[in-house]
Amino acid sequence: MPRNPRPAADAGGAGRAPLATPEDVAIYLGVPVKTLYQWHYRRTGPNVLKVGRHLRYRWQEVDAWLNAQTSYDLTA
Repeated sequence: MPRNPRPAADAGGAGRAPLATPEDVAIYLGVPVKTLYQWHYRRTGPNVLKVGRHLRYRWQEVDAWLNAQTSYDLTA
């Protein structure tokens, strides 16, 4: 059974969503995991946290980063 890449807000303790793994975010954004690591290295992708030696993302920050991306002006 496939994992839900976007867990419910009440899935974590005290109403918090769990932190997302690079694999979860890659599925959500539709990009390879390697791309997320390149974005992290270049500091161009969503904000990332280091938990020990692991990278983790907050879903709110992934959504904020996604909304901040420029889109093509299709009105021209």
